[in-house]
Amino acid sequence: MSELITSGLVDVDLSAETKQAAARSLAERMVAAGRVTDIDGFLADVSAREARMPTGLDGGIGIPHCRSEYVTAPTLAFGRSASGIDFGAPDGPADLIFLIAAPACADDDHLTILSSLARRLMDPEFTAALRAEHDPAAVAALIRGDEAPAPPADDPAPDESRAGTPAPPAAPFRIVAVTSCPTGIAHTYMAAESLQKAGEAAGVELVVETQGSAGFTRLDAGAIAAADGVILAHDVGVREKERFAGKPTVDVGVKAAINRPAELIADVRARAERGETTAAATGPAPMDTGSAGDHFGTRLRKWLMTGVSYMVPFVAAGGLLIALAFAVGGYEINSAPSVTEHFVWTEAASWAALMFQIGGAAFGFLVPVLAGYIAYGMADRPGLVPGFVGGALAVTIGAGFLGGLAAGLLAGAVVKAIQRVHVPPVLRGVMPVVVMPLLSSAVVGFLMFVVVGKPITSLQQAMTDWLSGLSGGNAVLLGVLLGLMMCFDLGGPVNKVAYAFAVGGLADPTDGSLKVMAAVMAAGMVPPLGMALATTVRGKLFTKTERNNGKAAWVLGASFISEGAIPFAAADPLRVIPSAMAGGAVTGALAMAFNTTLRAPHGGIFVVPLIGEPLRFLLAVAAGTAVTAALVVLFKSRRKPEPAAGTTTPATDAAADAKVSAAA
Repeated sequence: MSELITSGLVDVDLSAETKQAAARSLAERMVAAGRVTDIDGFLADVSAREARMPTGLDGGIGIPHCRSEYVTAPTLAFGRSASGIDFGAPDGPADLIFLIAAPACADDDHLTILSSLARRLMDPEFTAALRAEHDPAAVAALIRGDEAPAPPADDPAPDESRAGTPAPPAAPFRIVAVTSCPTGIAHTYMAAESLQKAGEAAGVELVVETQGSAGFTRLDAGAIAAADGVILAHDVGVREKERFAGKPTVDVGVKAAINRPAELIADVRARAERGETTAAATGPAPMDTGSAGDHFGTRLRKWLMTGVSYMVPFVAAGGLLIALAFAVGGYEINSAPSVTEHFVWTEAASWAALMFQIGGAAFGFLVPVLAGYIAYGMADRPGLVPGFVGGALAVTIGAGFLGGLAAGLLAGAVVKAIQRVHVPPVLRGVMPVVVMPLLSSAVVGFLMFVVVGKPITSLQQAMTDWLSGLSGGNAVLLGVLLGLMMCFDLGGPVNKVAYAFAVGGLADPTDGSLKVMAAVMAAGMVPPLGMALATTVRGKLFTKTERNNGKAAWVLGASFISEGAIPFAAADPLRVIPSAMAGGAVTGALAMAFNTTLRAPHGGIFVVPLIGEPLRFLLAVAAGTAVTAALVVLFKSRRKPEPAAGTTTPATDAAADAKVSAAA
């Protein structure tokens, strides 16, 4: 096994001023050591990981890291900055930067080494020694563990000092925890170490299950059964989450466990004292429900997107069935009698009527599902009943999509309010099954019928009339706006708002809402298709990794997966994102001007037969794709050459670059 870090991978005087420059400087040392084969491809993977969540930690630490096919062996490069570099930590810039590179198929032993380092970063004596040492070889030895700056963190001395303290009469508070992050290399284990240290300081028994890249060892069933509380610190779904049902639970993002573990422990103890438990066997990850550190606006968006994500399959099934019914039986099929009364196996009209009526039934679930899962995103499973009830009432009073949004938010808020009420232990067993569904449904029903229903119905009707009356310049301007939103953040919050607006219109389809859906899907296809075209016509402007991504982007764009352009945007946002937005605006405007319509919420070119004015739809997509590709090529052609630092790249890397350019 090669050494994880050597003196050649240490820079005790890192001069970079940005996190991108720091990553490149340290990556060049990895290339020189033969640990990375393609510096641009590797840095693209680092940037993509950084885009998901900043890697700055409290205490002046930055840990950019990723798993990449361009890494030949698990490697760590270390840099110390005198001025500090912003890695997004709440307490300011980082002066200790660790670039961790793991192969795409790293074995468990290597990942264990990386995990051990992540734990040691929580030791203040270890980081103090790194700041004091000036010899690269000594720093490398310190990181490898060849020499220790102080007694190990698990030294028995603290336990011996506590042994002299009289034991409390009652058993200690017991907590089980799970930590996990997208890559499962660093944050997972740092969060575990942070929680364990905070647990020792608080005098609680705390056992952590780390669900990392090296797999995970399940918590003992007896430990879970005896636990008084649960902490779930994760940025990906917790595996086998149903094990913790019925326990007081704190559910947050993984960085919360690193930065404020004592607060989480105090929170779960308070929940246990109040008798709060989670009845849900499973639930959405923090990215769906919102973590404790998010602002209200961020949490609101995530709650709404949770509802929309569960609603979309109903829209897809119902919309496609209705579109197929119209294609087979014509638009008069909507007046056909019920297939329970008249169905002839050999008549196409009967099959069309069957598809139309099944699709209509699926559409009937749209608003209740939207409201139910918004409430679920806010309050977990107890929010489902009042959410679905509120959504059904929104349909009853004609409040439509907007009524579903309001009902879901009201239901979640009501359930969360009820959960804060202290309940005697004797009633806790019936709370999730009887009391909470009864009270929350009654309150939400009253609010929807008596308080907010009529104003929302009027607003919904006004929006429907506006969409139905869209024509001319107003329609084109709306298309431009939707196109810009769809391409601004490529599957991010702004993109999802535009998409949710379009999908919501399908709940009560009009000619205007069907035009909006067509414009949104057409614009969303443009960014990956534009980048695919650009890498095809001017490949020399892109790295080998980007050209490979361009091949996949053809399929992703054709399938209406805007995220296919993210690798390009992460590597060069100032050129790619404006180009994509310009192309999306052109496509959105043309789609509206051409009066294209769409009943399906997804599918790309695979639902072209179900699109109104399909040839014009494809023309709008092609025009936007050409605009995006042309602008990207123009911007990249006019950029200045990379700084001379690039000439320090080893000969092998330069030869590889020359080979790539020649192939282009």
